[in-house]
Amino acid sequence: MKRILVPIDFSKEAESAAKVAASIAKKTNSEIYLLHMLELPVNTIDPADMSGLRSEPQIIYFMKLAHQKFNKFKQLPFFKGIKVIESVQFHHAFAGIISESEKNNIDLIVMGSQGASGLQEMFIGSNTEKVVRRSSIPVLVIKKGKDNFAIKNIVFASDFSNECKKTFQKVIDFANLFNAKINLLYVNTIHNFNTTPAIESKIETFIKDFELGDYTRRIYNDISIEKGILSYSRDIDADLIALNTHGRSGLSQLFNGSIGQELTNHALRPVITFKI
Repeated sequence: MKRILVPIDFSKEAESAAKVAASIAKKTNSEIYLLHMLELPVNTIDPADMSGLRSEPQIIYFMKLAHQKFNKFKQLPFFKGIKVIESVQFHHAFAGIISESEKNNIDLIVMGSQGASGLQEMFIGSNTEKVVRRSSIPVLVIKKGKDNFAIKNIVFASDFSNECKKTFQKVIDFANLFNAKINLLYVNTIHNFNTTPAIESKIETFIKDFELGDYTRRIYNDISIEKGILSYSRDIDADLIALNTHGRSGLSQLFNGSIGQELTNHALRPVITFKI
């Protein structure tokens, strides 16, 4: 991991995301790209003459204001010793984040959230939800930043299908950055019931092609998949929940619809997503 992108709107949530990104950057010797998107009123922009965009007085004012805020923001103590690059772009927020992440070969996007309500917004149409859904790069969504973003226990909740194998090595690599234990979780429900031997065989087949360090596997019975993920994560005091995403459909077939809504309404832990 060499480059971490943090979208910045200068809110407390963005500061929390930047603090976590800084902690990861120190562990991985990564650079941090701070990105602020200026979504200006339509009447300030002439689509036929984007070349003259920066010469408009109002545009210049907003640019200077953003860079002034960045000058202050970059003085936050947790950035000490890290190479920080700032960028102010004119674009719709989620599309700009995707574009900049691809252009700059970003390895991880870290985005802030307001907690339960913020994460709920993430999966029902906010910019964060759109980034999670469309980003080919892992996206880490956090609520409150810590001075030291320590990850000891990761819950990887999955249906352990062959499709999910495509991103599992990335989950392992992320866990290895922190010497973290991966807790493999299959939630068994009455609506999608499988026998314990069948599930154990499926998990065994899933992991046989990977080199796992410290890990556990658990079949957890609950009334719904989302409640099982939340309950198990709470039971082991997990530091992070890892999920697969499935492109435009959002969360993968295992984690969609009400499952995603329930998780995002109530998950107070950080969530990292990996696109299949």
